[in-house]
Amino acid sequence: QVLLVESGGGLVQAGDSLTVSCTASGLSFSRYSMAWFRQAPGKEREFVAGYFRGGSTGYYDESVKGRFTISRDNTKNTVYLQMNSLNSDDTAVYYCAASGTLIASNRKNSRGYGYWGQGTQVTVSS
Repeated sequence: QVLLVESGGGLVQAGDSLTVSCTASGLSFSRYSMAWFRQAPGKEREFVAGYFRGGSTGYYDESVKGRFTISRDNTKNTVYLQMNSLNSDDTAVYYCAASGTLIASNRKNSRGYGYWGQGTQVTVSS
């Protein structure tokens, strides 16, 4: 059984930094592409950042490029999202996602990912 568990969310001030984590179990982590999505109240779930299996760097939505950094530690089965210069638009539930069959054309599409965590709330107060 695949399980993704996010942690590290919370309430921060605008301009602050926060790192959220996602630890996976029940899968061969290094063989999976991982990603972060987020969903704000009343909005659709949107892609934030991703990291291909075997990749050397992440890829990002334009809205977070330069502020967020995705990384992974295959020895800990964990993917991280470091978020800097947070603003109120970043307030959302952040979800971790995994795919063992991700293709490049689907890398920012939620339909490309078959496994999801339960989410962690990030709230940025201005």
